[in-house]
Amino acid sequence: MLLLMVAPAWAGKHSKLDSIQPAPPELLLPEGRKVTWERSISLEREVKPKRGFWTKLVDVVAGEPDFHYLVDPYSVTTDSRGRIIVTDPGAVGVHIFDFAQQKYKFLTRRDKDKDAMLSPQCVAVDGLDNIYVTDSKAGKIFVFDNGGKFKRTIGSLKGGEGFFKRPTGIAVDSAAQRIYVSDTLRNRIYVTDMTGSVLQVIGKPGTGPAEFNYPTELRLRGNDLVIVDAMNFRVQVLDRSGQFRYSVGRLGDGIGWMFRPKGIGFDSEGHLYVVDGAWGVVQVFNDQGELLYYFGQKGNGPWEFQLPSGLQIDSADRIYVVDSYNRRVQVFHYTAIGKQS
Repeated sequence: MLLLMVAPAWAGKHSKLDSIQPAPPELLLPEGRKVTWERSISLEREVKPKRGFWTKLVDVVAGEPDFHYLVDPYSVTTDSRGRIIVTDPGAVGVHIFDFAQQKYKFLTRRDKDKDAMLSPQCVAVDGLDNIYVTDSKAGKIFVFDNGGKFKRTIGSLKGGEGFFKRPTGIAVDSAAQRIYVSDTLRNRIYVTDMTGSVLQVIGKPGTGPAEFNYPTELRLRGNDLVIVDAMNFRVQVLDRSGQFRYSVGRLGDGIGWMFRPKGIGFDSEGHLYVVDGAWGVVQVFNDQGELLYYFGQKGNGPWEFQLPSGLQIDSADRIYVVDSYNRRVQVFHYTAIGKQS
């Protein structure tokens, strides 16, 4: 049964996503559910305390300090402390926004002779908030501790090259001591232990169940392994052994279809959120693959996206969407049944 089909532009007879009208301040859904826009994040300065009179006076004399900003952000995750961690291939590093502590940190290994970071892609954290970053050009995974100190790489081979052809999505299961990595150019998912030893390979090139055509983002949810199968224009759901369970999506430009699926996530009610980078929307499905609602349109205002990519939903149902071309992360809040204020 559909939860709803009432996103603003779909209340009429529109059939294509290029017909979208501006979204309201809140997207009101049945039974008290709603999605609310909260804020956007783009600058280091947004995390820091407001600058006082004397600090501003020093700025006049010595010049205002340089602040980091999002250049070409791609992926986002959050950790147990509520920190927002964003990969940025354009800046060749990783931004950590800590609003609770009013702190910011930028991680990079751009100029290192050994294990240089070249193009950070997706990011995940483990149970201790260690940070794992795939690098699509280096062919490796960079691991930092929860304070941002570089620890090691996974996938480094003799001579400095990386094991993976193009590692993209990553998910970490601390309880099982497993790391899941999509190798987009090999059309496979690698399952390793925490040291990087390969334990299992899932999938092969193709269009059938548990076959892939450029797999990218990954998510673990319960016993499920959820994979964006980008050029098959779908999201596949497998069990941890690699057995196919179901898929969501198909190629098209209409309601519930996909063209450039990117980031994925699940809210507390188990709804699947899928970013579509081409259309500038986030579509939301149930586990039968039925579209429930969507939000977004092309633009640079609130609720609007230009080439969105990564997505993360935290334990409080805050939805973080990387709005790449607008150089920001937009933050929304989903209110589930029984959680209305």
